Amino acid sequence: MGAGREESVNSSFLRSLLGQIVEPWYTSLADPVGSQQKTLSSLLEGYAKSEYGQRYGADRIETIEEYRASFPVTSYQSLLSCFDQVKAGNYAVLLPEPAVRWVMTRGSTGKPKVIPATETHLSQILSVGARAVVNFALKKNPEVLENAVLNLNFPSEVYQFESPSGCVPYGYSSGTYAKLNPELRGARLVPRQEEIDSLGGGTTRHDWERRFELVYERASEVDLGSLIGVTPVMVSFANFVRRKYGLLPKSKWKPRALFCTSVAKIQTKYKSILQHFYGPAPVVEMYTATEGVFCQQLDDLPYVSPNYDVYLFEVATSRGLRMFHEMKPNEWGRVVVSTSMLPRYDIGDLVESLGKGYFRVFGRARTLTVLEHNLFNLISARWS
Repeated sequence: MGAGREESVNSSFLRSLLGQIVEPWYTSLADPVGSQQKTLSSLLEGYAKSEYGQRYGADRIETIEEYRASFPVTSYQSLLSCFDQVKAGNYAVLLPEPAVRWVMTRGSTGKPKVIPATETHLSQILSVGARAVVNFALKKNPEVLENAVLNLNFPSEVYQFESPSGCVPYGYSSGTYAKLNPELRGARLVPRQEEIDSLGGGTTRHDWERRFELVYERASEVDLGSLIGVTPVMVSFANFVRRKYGLLPKSKWKPRALFCTSVAKIQTKYKSILQHFYGPAPVVEMYTATEGVFCQQLDDLPYVSPNYDVYLFEVATSRGLRMFHEMKPNEWGRVVVSTSMLPRYDIGDLVESLGKGYFRVFGRARTLTVLEHNLFNLISARWS
């Protein structure tokens, strides 16, 4: 195939991705008010199919104000009894459709949370989760779609529980989503998630060293387009390579981008460390959790922009509950998100608005985080 023909195919492929994956995001960012109302209508259609949604009148609600007045703010702890009933076979107690998977968090701030995953939730995770990569490919470098992705994800099968239909295995959400993720035009995970899972679900240092050995072996001679995943694991793998082989990853691989998830302060705390290990590849931030892929970096500014077309975003501020798009510059508060499975869910993160549709997640909702944030803002104000 000639160079001109190849370029035409690439352009056609990227245009199709634009329409399928990122164009709805761009449109929602241009009109967050209208987009959030449409998202609410879509969510309410699903909620009305569950006993939980029927209890709070999902089929009678039309506006965001009515939704706030009718549905309470929930949390993982307040929904535990519903999750137990879903495990027992009664999915309709909370969900609009059956759970097809169970996934759990890393437990970095306490005991891991275990939640169900529906087909709709998984479909949204996979499509919306691709936006950071596709957006970067369109605006910066299409090679991230053409070369291998280093797989540093957690195992997707670790534990199991008994249900009326039999034994149900489950594992970490990052590994589960990676295992289900359809490959994008030749891009592939190295190693495959099935290989990661074959080493077992242990999380000791020895377990991780075995995984890192596998990753290094499989990727040793591969041209990596990118790394995607949990940010601290990227750092741990780099430290492993340095200790075990006496070299930095950047001397072996030249990734085009690092797509970083699952922690706060990626740009301020982790970026310099990652680029020391992996070279000058751009660090692209994503605000992700087991419960959803909520925001991702839009451009060179080190902030994230919400997926208004998929999730409904509220925030508990000092002025009371507000929508994300109603926040004033430098205003911050606690995130309350509505997903296809979880109405008005307090996810326990703190977010700050930078204005003009840009946000940053700066930590978990803890007293120390709030004190640090207030001190940072005080110092910044004195020196501005």
